[in-house]
Amino acid sequence: MIPNKVKQLLDNQAISYSVTEVPRLVAGEESRIVGRVVVVMLEDEIGRLQLLFPADHLIDLGKLEKLLGRTLSATPPTELRSICIEHGLKALAGLPQLTGIPTIVDSSLFELNELSMDSGNESDLLQLSQEEFRRILSEATPLDATVSIPLQANPMSYLDQDVAEIAAAVKNFTTLRIKQRLEETVEIPPLAHTAQKIIKLRVNPDAEIEDLTEVVEEDPSLAAQVVSWAASPYYAAPGKIKSIEDAIIRVLGFDLVINLAIGLALGKSLALPDDAPEGKTPYWTQSAYCATGIDALTSLIPRASRPEKGLCYLSGLLHNFGYLVLAHVFPPHFAVICRHIEANPHASHVDVERQHLGICREQMAGWLMELWGMPEEVVVALRFQNEANYNGKHANYARLLYVTSRLLREQELGDAPLEEIPDVMFDELNLDPEQARQAIADIAEKRDEVDQMAQAFRC
Repeated sequence: MIPNKVKQLLDNQAISYSVTEVPRLVAGEESRIVGRVVVVMLEDEIGRLQLLFPADHLIDLGKLEKLLGRTLSATPPTELRSICIEHGLKALAGLPQLTGIPTIVDSSLFELNELSMDSGNESDLLQLSQEEFRRILSEATPLDATVSIPLQANPMSYLDQDVAEIAAAVKNFTTLRIKQRLEETVEIPPLAHTAQKIIKLRVNPDAEIEDLTEVVEEDPSLAAQVVSWAASPYYAAPGKIKSIEDAIIRVLGFDLVINLAIGLALGKSLALPDDAPEGKTPYWTQSAYCATGIDALTSLIPRASRPEKGLCYLSGLLHNFGYLVLAHVFPPHFAVICRHIEANPHASHVDVERQHLGICREQMAGWLMELWGMPEEVVVALRFQNEANYNGKHANYARLLYVTSRLLREQELGDAPLEEIPDVMFDELNLDPEQARQAIADIAEKRDEVDQMAQAFRC
């Protein structure tokens, strides 16, 4: 049911409309629905305005600045909630008469016969004809202020194909030179010494607990984080964790600790950026939830078809590593990308990043993991984690990341798109959907404990 204030406004103006439920769609389909209207509120020191535009477009803040002479950014989520509450809404409705906020309408919306726009209730849409849409927005300013989201090609089968797009983004060297020397071109630091030693242990079949303990203890920060992880209420280990060896033997196990140590060492190899999109989950919090989530889901898969748990856990821990790479490689553009992610909450970061850079964080992460000689399963998982149709080698590692992040989002954890997971993904993984959702719900109930583990990573 639409909010009373919206219904009253429409009825008073004799606007003909119908109400439909917001559809739950799969893998970004919403942005391709013709006539779907997105409402975003922007602001600067002059004041606020709201912008209505098609869901298959992105706001171009640079375009707006040229047209209006104003440097606008997205209104922070906390302030948006206050505005909605003040007007009896659960979400922005985009009706200028309701809030009195100046409104801009992207000109392309006036070319559509039928439109569906947010009603002020997150579960319902208003269906309007073009005539009624023009009437309700008669006082709005039409502008050409957005750009189309390009259609994505089918997922690439080979990671080497990403090199061409990374080359185009960096624009300094030929594709061949970049494939050979990209690490020097973009000044990526070498793989951390601790990580190198742990990776060697990981592939050594004769490695023992004493070997891992020795390497971890060489890095006091890493040692403290491993002990803190083992001592967290999430694992409810009896007694105090006295040492790295104690953490391995009594609580976490060799495999989990070795992958945790690799993930932490790699995560520390690039500094967290000073900037970040407003309202997004902090990097290490995302890592903690995704790692614990994917570990829980992997345990539900029958042993005969189960991917290697340690590599799944490592993929979860590093799933957003590309965010750090983008901030490191493209520092002049990173702040611009953050502002555009804030201004386009309907779109994925992939769409925004590819619009501005020609590549996305997943491509950068996959390339760097491959450069550093990480297991191919992890490379594929990070590169194709948002590609619902990827069916190449090691696809189940990418599918597990896809499913984990979306199930976490259902529990209001993390920043993945809120979209239906294709049934075929559960089938391919041999994973029961109900059991999977329950496992993630159990983690959500322990969010305080997981947040505490994430806090250890930031030390």
